[in-house]
Amino acid sequence: MKASARDTEEIASIRKAVRDLCADFPGEYWRALDRERGYPTDFVDALTKNGFLAALIPEEYGGSGLTMSAAIAIMEEIQAAGCNGAACHAQMYTMGTLLRHGNADQKSRYLPKIASGELRLQAFGVTEPTSGTDTLALRTTAIRDGNASYIINGQKIWTSRAEHSDLMLLLARTTPREQVKKRTEGLSVFLVEMKAAGEGLKINPIRTMMNHATTEVFFDDLRVPAENLVGEEGMGFRYILSGMNAERILIAAECIGDCKWFIEKASNYAKERSVFGRPIGQNQGIQFPIAKAYAQMRAAELMVHEAASLYEQGRDCGAEANMAKMLAADASWAAADMCVQTHGGFGFAEEFDIERKFRETRLYSVAPISTNLILSYLAEHVLGLPRSY
Repeated sequence: MKASARDTEEIASIRKAVRDLCADFPGEYWRALDRERGYPTDFVDALTKNGFLAALIPEEYGGSGLTMSAAIAIMEEIQAAGCNGAACHAQMYTMGTLLRHGNADQKSRYLPKIASGELRLQAFGVTEPTSGTDTLALRTTAIRDGNASYIINGQKIWTSRAEHSDLMLLLARTTPREQVKKRTEGLSVFLVEMKAAGEGLKINPIRTMMNHATTEVFFDDLRVPAENLVGEEGMGFRYILSGMNAERILIAAECIGDCKWFIEKASNYAKERSVFGRPIGQNQGIQFPIAKAYAQMRAAELMVHEAASLYEQGRDCGAEANMAKMLAADASWAAADMCVQTHGGFGFAEEFDIERKFRETRLYSVAPISTNLILSYLAEHVLGLPRSY
């Protein structure tokens, strides 16, 4: 599939480098991990060694100092190559909160080690069993204990890659809800050093329909140094919103990559597969769904680039980031369904990789935010309709 006309020479070069790297991790590699629910250590190490996971970290901290446009090209190409970038996007988007709101000491202490691969920052502790996407209702508490530390108690769920991460970006309540003037106040962000947590941190894996390494995490009097508070106490919800915009844009790019993989897979099969003496791609019942998936992908792709452009300019991109994620997730799921239908019974065979990618891309219609919540956001904040929840 041809490269985007928007690509600069630098981004085109990045795309090629990612494709070349991904060629060393074919379907057999991902199928084996999928069966075992294994973490792609070799893949993550290769991306780290080549500087791709440090894409958004400034050069002064050992990163690549790239733009969001470059980052989405990286994630798109990973998915378009048939790989799984779930272990990659978190390290990119969590950077936003630390880069924008962390102090100089935190940046110099952690960013160089993250860039080199010495530390992994891939766990994002926000969602809880009782609150779900109602982030302001979270119950995990962080209580100040003198000047030196906070004591954290509570539970998080769907904290992916917690078992494979050295650091967690954690959102916890530092002021009771009834004591804050605004609903968005009273939450704070912490950097948790997970390997040093001891008995204060317990992780339980959650087995899911795809290999996503997700978990539930329990905090029991976990002591976190006060110096690990990111930004100002009580302002954490505002801090993570910018990170969430980056998260939506990056995952939208992954969905575009998935679309391209499914469309190419289906197109090639439709040309080669012959039934009743003619290639099945000659039949409109086969070619029309492929063509429609392509048009849907291109439309979503434009919104992803629009959101990335606004993000790079430091402008408000909440609506665009959410629309990019929704449209791209819808497009990738439609392309996945089309690809299975095009292949018929072979679409369910493990060796074709379609059923694996089908399961993986289905996630993004639900997480990290469901389509319904995006529609509610657009209705209220863009169209001015009454709040629905």
